[in-house]
Amino acid sequence: MHVVIAGAGPCGLSLSLALARAGIEVTLIDKAKTIDSRPRAAHMTAPGIQMFKRAGVFEDVRRAGFLPKDWTFRKFDGTPIMTIEDIAVSKSSEATIVLPINKLDEILLSHTERNSKIFLKWGHRVVNVGQDENSAWAVVRKQDGTEKKIGGDYLIGCDGGTSQVRKSLFGDKNFPGMTWDVQFVATDVYYPFDKFGYDDVNAVVHPHDSHLIARLTKDGLWRVAYQEDKNMTYQEVLDHQAAHYERILPGHPKPQDYTLTNISPYKLHQRCAERFRVGRICLAGDAAHLCNPWGGLGLTGGFADVTGLADCLEGIARGQADDSILDKYDEVRRSIFRTVIDPISTGNFLRVSALGTDAAIEKDPFMQMCAAAKKDPVVKAKMDKSVYAICHDFTQYYKCEA
Repeated sequence: MHVVIAGAGPCGLSLSLALARAGIEVTLIDKAKTIDSRPRAAHMTAPGIQMFKRAGVFEDVRRAGFLPKDWTFRKFDGTPIMTIEDIAVSKSSEATIVLPINKLDEILLSHTERNSKIFLKWGHRVVNVGQDENSAWAVVRKQDGTEKKIGGDYLIGCDGGTSQVRKSLFGDKNFPGMTWDVQFVATDVYYPFDKFGYDDVNAVVHPHDSHLIARLTKDGLWRVAYQEDKNMTYQEVLDHQAAHYERILPGHPKPQDYTLTNISPYKLHQRCAERFRVGRICLAGDAAHLCNPWGGLGLTGGFADVTGLADCLEGIARGQADDSILDKYDEVRRSIFRTVIDPISTGNFLRVSALGTDAAIEKDPFMQMCAAAKKDPVVKAKMDKSVYAICHDFTQYYKCEA
């Protein structure tokens, strides 16, 4: 079997490695010249850990990252509201690891470049897709402007929220869902949050100024992600960053008090493609669905997608399943987005924006569960296992042994 994967981000790279380790040849294409360095997600929960083990990169990821300790919800002035202890579930073999995606991608890329079954092609922009009864292909435009067709038995779109694979299947504007009325600004900064008693993850609740402050690396780099007016231009966001920091961060720092290393504004969406499978072409990760970043379910859901696709494609390659298993992939993964990822991520976003009073905090069901978990280990164990609700074992649909 030969699989073409569009998109050399964490989902595309990890899926390539998993398939290659199963003996499947992969051509991995991406429009960029190298991996993306912009600030993005950094918390790798159990579905990601499962994929790292499958891709053969887990030990490298564990060495490069760290296990976060506690997650505290705070009022705007920094006063703690509620703390969830040991968010990594540190005793688990699938404990959460914090590692910025660009660092993760460097690890995945180093393994990809050493794997003889993966053919990586940078500077190949998908402009269209096609298929027949026996194959699927991407029409790509290279950096010199020439076009060619790259084909295989299956084509997988892991090419992000602006996926050309998805657009070629369903049209440029057909990505059902909604866009939130704010934009999110992800920044990476060196600043001594420890001095102010901040934990590894801090969610500051406020009707208009909710924000996230989370430790990214062991050497003191932190992620600060905050809301801005959705109509602000990129330059306006940059110009306003220092004033925003001074208003929301503990100590009200001036620019000389911190070292800003990166800034990236982006829109927030809740969207899901109408199908994740069309014949021999499938979608995964942000190409298939988008959600706001509160709770980290976008990246986590993407890893769960590609783990499921690996199950399906490996089963087909070994003769344990026919390609109808991809219909099951489409059905199950879309259902999980609609019933788990979308409502939970939406609830997370609304929570940090709505908990403006002590009364609202006391009545919030999630806060009530957190309080109960501090007293009852059974409730805590249930919370710790909740991330597995987005996982699904597609090997149960195999029709015969290898």
